[in-house]
Amino acid sequence: MSEIDPREKPSLKLNKNSLKNSIRIFKYIKPYAWYFGLAMVFLVVGSLIFMALMGLPGEMANTAIGKPKFNLDLDVKDYGWLFLIILIFQGILSYFRTYYFAIVSEKGMSDLRKDLYEKIITQPVVFFEEKRVGELTSRITADVEQLQSVFSITLAEFIRQLVILISGIIIIFIWMPKLSMIMLLTFPAIVVSAMIFGRYIRKLSKQRQDELAKTNTIVEETFQSFSIVKSFANEWYESVRYGKAVDEIVKISLSFAKMRGIFFTFIITILFGGIFFILWQGALMLQRGEMEAGDLFSFIMYTGILGGAIASFGTLYTQIVSAIGATERIQEILDTPSELEVLKSDSFTDMKIKGDVKYDNITFAYPTRKDMTILKGINIDIKAGQKIALVGQSGGGKSTIVQLLMKFYNPDSGSILVDGNNINTYDLTQFRKNIGIVPQEVILFGGTIRENIAYGKPNASEKDINLAAQQSNSLEFITSFPQGMDTIVGERGIKLSGGQRQRIAIARAILKNPKILILDEATSSLDAESEKLVQEAMDKLMENRTSIIIAHRLSTIRDVDCIYVLDNGKIIEQGTHNELISNENGIYASLAKLQFELTSSID
Repeated sequence: MSEIDPREKPSLKLNKNSLKNSIRIFKYIKPYAWYFGLAMVFLVVGSLIFMALMGLPGEMANTAIGKPKFNLDLDVKDYGWLFLIILIFQGILSYFRTYYFAIVSEKGMSDLRKDLYEKIITQPVVFFEEKRVGELTSRITADVEQLQSVFSITLAEFIRQLVILISGIIIIFIWMPKLSMIMLLTFPAIVVSAMIFGRYIRKLSKQRQDELAKTNTIVEETFQSFSIVKSFANEWYESVRYGKAVDEIVKISLSFAKMRGIFFTFIITILFGGIFFILWQGALMLQRGEMEAGDLFSFIMYTGILGGAIASFGTLYTQIVSAIGATERIQEILDTPSELEVLKSDSFTDMKIKGDVKYDNITFAYPTRKDMTILKGINIDIKAGQKIALVGQSGGGKSTIVQLLMKFYNPDSGSILVDGNNINTYDLTQFRKNIGIVPQEVILFGGTIRENIAYGKPNASEKDINLAAQQSNSLEFITSFPQGMDTIVGERGIKLSGGQRQRIAIARAILKNPKILILDEATSSLDAESEKLVQEAMDKLMENRTSIIIAHRLSTIRDVDCIYVLDNGKIIEQGTHNELISNENGIYASLAKLQFELTSSID
C-alpha cells in the first residue's frame, strides 16, 4: 500500500478567497437567523451589563470614603443588593445566549453535514477513485466538528470579547483618558503580531487536518480488509504504517504548539508589561491627588478585563483561522458538480423501457488510466428479454462493459443505445432504477435481512419482501434464524455465508423488478450446493428480462442466446454455446475444455 499524499496544498496566508469561502458557510446559519439574532442580543446586553458591573466596586469604595464619583444615591449596603440582582440577571442572559447559539450551531452544522454527505454520495464513480475514503470521512466528521465548535463557542466568545474590549475602552477613556492613552500604545504591536503569526498557524492547521485524514484512511482500509491483513501476517506492517502517520501528526501539532506558544508569549509580554506600566503611572497620580483610590481600583479592574479580552483573541483567532482551513476543504467538495448536475438536461426520453440494448463501436479508457485502452470497438446487440454472456480472461473488459451501461463512465467514442435511444438522453436516476445487478462480491449493509432486501424497493410491503425472499430461495434459511427477517447481518453481511449473501442480493434484484439485469460472476465463488440454489434463483430472476451475465463457470451459461468472448478489450468470438464449442481452435472451446476436462461432459 502506498503512502498517501494530501491533495490539498495549504495556503500560506489568509486571502480574499479564504474569507469568501468562510462567509459562504454562513448560508447554513441563515435559516436560524432569528435564534442567532436573539443570541447576539443576549450576548451584547450581557457583556455591557458585565462591564458596568466591573465599575461598581470602585464606586462603592469611593462611596465608603465619602467621595463618590457618580451621584447614584446609594450607600454601601445598597451596592450589595445591586450586585446580587445584576448577577442573577447576568446568569439568565448567559443561559439563553448559550442555548440559542447551540441551536444555531447544531442545526446549521446538521444541515451542512446532510448537504456534504449528499454531495459526496451523488458524485460519479471516478470521484471515489481519485479520493480516499478516510479523506472524505475526515471532511464530513473532523472538519464539520471544527466548524461546529466555532459556531457554538468560538464565534460567540470572539464577539463577546470584542464587545467587552470596545465598551471597556470607551468607559476608561471617559473615566480616565490619560491612563487610557498609555494603554492603547500596546494595541498596534498586538494586532501586527496576530496578522503575522496567523498565516503560519493556518498553514499548520491545514497540514494537521490533512494528516488526520491520512490516518483515517489507514484505519478504514485496515479494518475493512482485516482478513487480508491477517492472512499475510501484516499486523506489524500496518501498525508501523499507522504509527508513522500518527507521528507526523504529532510533529505538526508540536510545530503548531510552538508557534502558538511564541505568539501568546509575545502578546502576554506586551500586554502585561503595558498593564504594570499603567499601574505605576496610576499610583503616581493617586499620590499627587489627581484621582481617588476607587477610581484607580476600577481602572485596574477594567485594565485586567481588557487585557484578558486581548489575550483571548490569540486563542480565538487561531481557532477561527483553523476553521477557515476546514471551510476551504468542505467548500471544495460542495463546489464539485454532482453526477446529476453534470448530466442535467431539459429533455429526457420517456422511461418506459422494454430492454433492447446495443453497444455501437465502443472505445473506452478509464479516466485515471487514459494511457490504457480497455475496450476497443465493442459491438453488442441484445434484444429485449434475451440473455447474453461475457466470457474472457480477467482484465479483458467484461466488467467495464456493464459499468458503461450503468453510466458509471462515459465511453470515449461510440454510443450505447437502450430501446434505440442513447442512454445519455435518459434521466440518470430513473434509468438506473430499470437496471438490477447481482455482483460477485455482495456487500450488504449492517442492518437486518429485511432492510437489505427492501433496499431494492424501499417502500415495499412485507408481502413483497417475503415473496422476493421465496423466489430467491432465501426464505428457508431466513426463517431458520431465531430473529427471521429481523436478523442483523453484521457489517458488510459478515454473519451470512457467501451463498446466503448472494440470495439476498437476488431477492433485492427481484424486488426491484428491473427491465435489464446484470449478473456479475454471481456464482463463481460458491460451493456446488450453494451454486445450485443461487442458479435456480437466478433462472427465475432472468425470466422475461434482458440479462447480461459475466461468468467464469461456463456451465452456468450454456442456454444463453449469445456468448461474447473478449480478449484484450476486443470481441474475438460470438455465438451460442454449441456454435462456439464446434470451433475447436477457438478460445471459448479451449476454456471449456479446461473447465469440463472432457469434451464429452460438455455435450
